[in-house]
This record gives sequence, structure tokens and C-alpha cells, in this order.
Amino acid sequence: MLYRLRQRSKGDEGFTLIELLVVILIIGILAAIAIPSFLSQKSKATDSSAKELARTAETTAETIATDNNGSYKEVTKENLKKYEPSIQIAAGNNNAYISEAKELENGAGYEVTAQSVTPEHSFTITKKANGEVIRSCTPKAKVGSEGGGCQNSTW
Repeated sequence: MLYRLRQRSKGDEGFTLIELLVVILIIGILAAIAIPSFLSQKSKATDSSAKELARTAETTAETIATDNNGSYKEVTKENLKKYEPSIQIAAGNNNAYISEAKELENGAGYEVTAQSVTPEHSFTITKKANGEVIRSCTPKAKVGSEGGGCQNSTW
């Protein structure tokens, strides 16, 4: 057994420079493919956070209307925060926030807008007097590696 270990340590076996360069080249190619797709994930995550905040504000606005005989006149950023303390209504801590909340059509509808941390990305939910709910976003046509999550101005 000891003889085999001495014999193995004296051998000239190992990797050649070409083999090492090929392995490094393959790793470099894989990294070049993977890194751009990973970088866009942060933008997508911050936009998803803003979308979820808009949905939370939508549910909270419905709760406010329930407490006010079906009227959305009390839908404001401050009242959303009062009803649901987890709703952030000012920029800070690198989080999405509700940038606008207002009643529409003399209290028969409302509109809430969540601002993403990603610059200029916002997500709006509008409820009209006829009950129609519209989800819109800006900027339009941000898809793929750009992040966004805003296709054809809807989400």
C-alpha cells in the first residue's frame, strides 16, 4: 500500500494547461449567459412588491367602503394606512409605497397607485362606478430582461 502511494506521488499525471483553459472558458461562457438574467430579477421583484401593495390597497379600500355604506369618499392614503398599518404611504426603506389614493365619481369608485422602487414604475387599480376594475401600469412595454412586469399597459 505504501509502495502505491509513493508511486502515485512520483507520477507526472495532472491537468494540462489546455485542459484548464477549456474549463475556464466554459465557466466564463456559462457566467456570461446567467448573470444578465439574474440581474433583471431584482427589478421584477420590486415590481411584484408594488403590485402586491396595490392589491392590498384595493382590499383595504373595499373595507373602507363597507364601513361607509358603500361609499369610497373616505379612500385616502392616510385612511388606507389607518385601516391597514402594513401599507407604506411614503417613499423610504427601499420599499414600494402608495403614491396616490382617491375617490372617483362622487364616491362611487376609487383609484389607488403603488410606486415601485424601480424608477418610474407604478401600478394603478381603478374601480369605476359600474363595478369595472382596471389595472394599469407605467411605463408601458417594459418586458423581458428590462424587468417591468408591465405589458400592454396592464398587469
